[in-house]
Amino acid sequence: MWYRDAEQFMKESGHNVNGQWFPRVTKILSIKSKPAIDMFMKEMESYAAAEEVKMRSAEEGTRVHEAIQKTAVGEPYMVTEEMRPVVEAFEEFNKTRNIFFHPEFVERSIWSGIHKYSGTVDALASIDGKFGVLDIKTSTGFYSDYNLQTAAYVLALQEREVKNSLALPKDIQTRWILRVDQVKNCMRCGSTLREKGGRNKVRTAWQGRNAAPAKNCGSAHGDHFWGPTKGVVELREFPYPYRDIKAFLAAKTLWEWENDYWLRQIGYLI
Repeated sequence: MWYRDAEQFMKESGHNVNGQWFPRVTKILSIKSKPAIDMFMKEMESYAAAEEVKMRSAEEGTRVHEAIQKTAVGEPYMVTEEMRPVVEAFEEFNKTRNIFFHPEFVERSIWSGIHKYSGTVDALASIDGKFGVLDIKTSTGFYSDYNLQTAAYVLALQEREVKNSLALPKDIQTRWILRVDQVKNCMRCGSTLREKGGRNKVRTAWQGRNAAPAKNCGSAHGDHFWGPTKGVVELREFPYPYRDIKAFLAAKTLWEWENDYWLRQIGYLI
């Protein structure tokens, strides 16, 4: 990527932590290929259209993040009708899972003094007696990039200086991905419609080998009989971060190699 000057590079790539600049975890991981995004770009009619959808999707995702986080800690939040299905789905889901978001560690900045990077955790949470990193994703599934991101947070939060500075109540034991989404189901064939970023994406219902044939409504949006929007909530634990930590640190080395010029300009690499 081209940068106008070192100031622009620093602003777009990282944060100042205790008077020292560190690159962001998400920026570091931008060095890794993302097949799902590549496929999305191929499906769009133009680069400009893809960027518009990405921008709107990111804005919608940010609003859902905030709604879930505030709901979880009991803070007042004006839930729009557009977001109500996913918020209500999370509230119902949490009645049985009892996810406790530690309020002082929601949207909390973290860093690694040893490996020199920074980031922001969505939450530190307690679930089933374990204390760990919880990352919220508004996606259609679970992707390997999420494992690298949460592994980076776990690694940083294991450092003694960071633990003491943040006053963690206990050691980080694990990590989770909380996936939240909204879809409509076709009342005839079971296909799903996902409306995000101004884009409608229809997914045909999967039928098992021995399942009875489903009614084929076609592939276009208008061919289906869509039911009401419903929230989707999934929680997965990823308790073994060692290989993901190695992969993240390898990605960081590659990112530093790619941005060697600017990193030397600002004194990050000596």
